[in-house]
Amino acid sequence: MSIAEFLKPQDWFNATSGPLYVRLQKRIQQGIDTGLLTPEAPLPAEREIAALTGLSRVTVRKAMGELVEKGVIVQRQGSGSFVVDPAQRVEQSLSRLTSFTEDMARRGMESQSHWLERGLFMPSPEEVLALALGADDSVVRIARLRTADGRPMAIERASLPPDLLPNPTALTHSLYEELGKSGNRPVRALQKISAINLGQPDADLLRVNAGDAGLKIERTSYLPGGRVAEFTRSIYRGDAYEFVAELRLAQRSQGTT
Repeated sequence: MSIAEFLKPQDWFNATSGPLYVRLQKRIQQGIDTGLLTPEAPLPAEREIAALTGLSRVTVRKAMGELVEKGVIVQRQGSGSFVVDPAQRVEQSLSRLTSFTEDMARRGMESQSHWLERGLFMPSPEEVLALALGADDSVVRIARLRTADGRPMAIERASLPPDLLPNPTALTHSLYEELGKSGNRPVRALQKISAINLGQPDADLLRVNAGDAGLKIERTSYLPGGRVAEFTRSIYRGDAYEFVAELRLAQRSQGTT
């Protein structure tokens, strides 16, 4: 059966329970669950779905928008809507210091930021220690939900000395790109990675279930002169990321056998 035949009004459309957009959502989800719509399969355009079902464009758009919010489908600008591949994972090298924006751009994916927090605050003891702040110093905090092609990928919570980012509300996209404008882009970093089970607040933001596997990464980044530029605590979806490191055999010292 083709997707066009599957979406034609039948018993699913004439059901008496639920709004029309909910019925359409359930029909598309049924197509995914039964294997008619496979991972990465394209969906008809909204106008085509409206023509097939007799629903209004507004109703179709609402149904598609909620499927995007649930992480069931992804909408790619200029390409259309596609079924999300739940097994799709992003490989991230541990040997290169890059931003999330740069990582996604290299893969042809569009990154977006949804702001959770941004401004100047009194530092916590952890931030004072990590950033070598004075007792009377403030700290810049930026917290973002990072998405790629509409799919939530990570929650980033970064802390910086205020002189490196005097106006945090002016930051619109890549933090490293913004720091680079003033010659303060980090050149090296230390990272600590640990496995966690996601709590309810973070799971809700990442559109997964509480208790699902995640990765917690603490990064301390440094400027060329050795000054700490950034202290970041990030939470990554465990089903979306794989971190890869290249290892080389250590050279033997002279005199060893």
